[in-house]
Amino acid sequence: MSCVAGKTILVTGAGQGIGKALCLKLADNGATVIALSRTQNHLDELVHENCNILPVQVDLSNWQETKQALTCINNIDGLVNNAGIALNAPLLQITEEQIDRSFNINVKALINVTQTVVPKMIEKKQGSIVNVSSQASLAGLAEHTVYCGTKAAVDGLTRAMALELGEHNIRVNTVNPTVVMTAMGKQVWSNPAKGNPLKEKIPLHRFAEVDDVVDAIIFLLSDGSKMITGTNLPIDGGYTAV
Repeated sequence: MSCVAGKTILVTGAGQGIGKALCLKLADNGATVIALSRTQNHLDELVHENCNILPVQVDLSNWQETKQALTCINNIDGLVNNAGIALNAPLLQITEEQIDRSFNINVKALINVTQTVVPKMIEKKQGSIVNVSSQASLAGLAEHTVYCGTKAAVDGLTRAMALELGEHNIRVNTVNPTVVMTAMGKQVWSNPAKGNPLKEKIPLHRFAEVDDVVDAIIFLLSDGSKMITGTNLPIDGGYTAV
């Protein structure tokens, strides 16, 4: 495991799935973790598992509330923009609300959180930002039109951020996972009729486990990746290589 001991890392979408597992592993490896979630009971469960994690309850869809919640953070070495939603529908059934909600969380909130905490990194002249994107930014998926669009936007933002922040020794990268076997992932994709056709297109013939994604994020946060910025890291078993 790449070293993150002594670093202060902020993680959004920390209450469940990848975000929760990431917070716990970061804390276990000696990092100070600031965990953001909209749902207080998820944060309570997280802190119950590791009392050293610092919880922040905030609705990222609220621009000013988010900025206010983050004003107390004075020291930060890493940021993981993990929060995201997927409101999937066939193209001709997509609603304006689905578009607005998806871009508000997956893109706008990412910019807001980054914009708010980056000045602290600039003061330290170092930092690493990891944006959680998806294989859906690299390959079209049926009934994922809006989601694909938001994650393609995340990839574009990442490249532009890397260019602007490089002079401050701040790195910005994405991870682009395939289906991940979180509790929700298992519920949706464990049905062979749904999961097998996609799995057959993956050269490694399996979906990602949560630790596959968590370990890659921790690597990008660590000094072990100090010459890597502006990149997309597919965690997809070779799906986008085909």
